[in-house]
Amino acid sequence: MPDRKGNKEHVQFARELRKNMTREEKHLWYDFLKDYPAKFTRQKILGQYIADFYCAEFKLVIELDGSQHYSEIGRVKDKIRTEYLKEYDIDVLRISNSEVKNNFSGVCEYIDYQINLRKSL
Repeated sequence: MPDRKGNKEHVQFARELRKNMTREEKHLWYDFLKDYPAKFTRQKILGQYIADFYCAEFKLVIELDGSQHYSEIGRVKDKIRTEYLKEYDIDVLRISNSEVKNNFSGVCEYIDYQINLRKSL
């Protein structure tokens, strides 16, 4: 699994990201993931990347994507990041900020479904 060795510069940045979560990250964290039975961590350093949310037990990253992720450059960067994490058997769920805003219960059901799938493996 990727670790944070050699990534000390990411530690302070990850702390800042935890302190300054987006509205959608706060909503998902405080209203669902914080007390979810499978433990999630926020702004987890995984090698050269910082994941929005990470569940080590099920090797699952949840990324909340704002508009920058839908540009051509954003899609390429996300693909590279996903491939990097896949090398460590870490799956990435990408959820748009608009889904969190407009379909929060559906987002929670989707995450729960994905965790339950991994439990059965």
